[in-house]
Amino acid sequence: MTVENVTEPKTVEAPEAAPAKSVDDQLIDELVGRAQAEGLQLTGEGGLLQQLTKRLLESALEGEITDHLGYDEHDPVGKDGGNSRNGTRYKTVLTDVGPVEITVPRDRDGSFEPKIVKKRQKRLTGVDEMVISLAAKGLTTGEVQAHLAEVYGADVSRQTISTITDKVLEGMAEWQSRPLDPVYPVVFIDAIHVKIRDGAVANRPIYVALAVTVEGRREIFGLWAGDGGEGAKHWLQILTEIKNRGVSDVLMLVCDGLKGLPEAVETVWPRTIVQTCVVHLLRNSFRYAARQDWDKIAKLLQPVYTAPTEEAALERFAEFADAWGRKYPAIVKLWENAWEEFTPFLRFDTEIRRIVCTTNAIESVNARIRRAVKARGHFPNEQAALKCVYMAIMSLDPTGKGQARWTMRWKTALNALDITFDGRLSAARQ
Repeated sequence: MTVENVTEPKTVEAPEAAPAKSVDDQLIDELVGRAQAEGLQLTGEGGLLQQLTKRLLESALEGEITDHLGYDEHDPVGKDGGNSRNGTRYKTVLTDVGPVEITVPRDRDGSFEPKIVKKRQKRLTGVDEMVISLAAKGLTTGEVQAHLAEVYGADVSRQTISTITDKVLEGMAEWQSRPLDPVYPVVFIDAIHVKIRDGAVANRPIYVALAVTVEGRREIFGLWAGDGGEGAKHWLQILTEIKNRGVSDVLMLVCDGLKGLPEAVETVWPRTIVQTCVVHLLRNSFRYAARQDWDKIAKLLQPVYTAPTEEAALERFAEFADAWGRKYPAIVKLWENAWEEFTPFLRFDTEIRRIVCTTNAIESVNARIRRAVKARGHFPNEQAALKCVYMAIMSLDPTGKGQARWTMRWKTALNALDITFDGRLSAARQ
């Protein structure tokens, strides 16, 4: 008798049931479905989002007056002669989904103070944040006004937009005076020029101080407006302000040959090394030369700023002076005047040289600021210029990815700085 191989039937598992939607999801699906079935648009004037916003605001206001009075609507308790509901009034508020007309409940003695939509409040908080965000990206008040009208159908005056952005001034003052860390490895100081009308329109510098923390993060100390005639006294005031906010030590300060700054640094932080930005020094050199000579000049100057030692750099510079000193004496004088602040980075290894020979770290910040101020043409006063620059700075790196890249980029250099400066950074980390 032959016994056939019999395989046991496989167990067939029932398919997993789809996860049940939450009540909230079901409600949302139902609302959207009904809106589409009835031909109601989701966004825009009279759309589903506006209607939902209206109902939510009115429900919240009704809850607030109920808490204020201590009884529900139509409750007989309200007929005892005390304070009670006294009808409603219409009010239009600007929201993230456009203008919404709501009914605001009132009480008889006028003591009800709504919180979600305060008395005389015409905009919800999200609208103010949106306006500030648009302004920070470089849009003028007219462009913000046009955007709100086109996208949200809202008529907002330029004065209102300016009033909204003025709210950042309080935050700017707090930011400008916040406490700082005791030690910073490198501080970059650079200027961006903006047009300010003070009687007549003139170019005015706004100085930005950007630091690298001991962890390798980027931190901007503050903003200071100048009039173009800054000297040692001006810089002493700024650096003293920074020191009073907690900064007791800076290893290196990199700048673009700002007059009077090295003297002020020596007074405030005697151990700090001041380094002139080599890239700026090269750019300034080209201003004195004809365009057809730029490549030749750059080729002879490269051995100067890449020399292994200061002595070697001096020899290469002498060769440059012999070749071009007669035709361009101003370039030779420029480098001679900057020599003391140019040479410090030549004492360090390549990792430190790479990061301190240029203010490129702050140039990327300045590029963002320039985009924000370019559309303005000019500013009515110094405060308006500072407000614009501050908003541009606050909008930097919204995702935080930039800080992560900074930290990775500076890791090796920070270790080299700690060794070179005898553990001053290690002491700050403890």
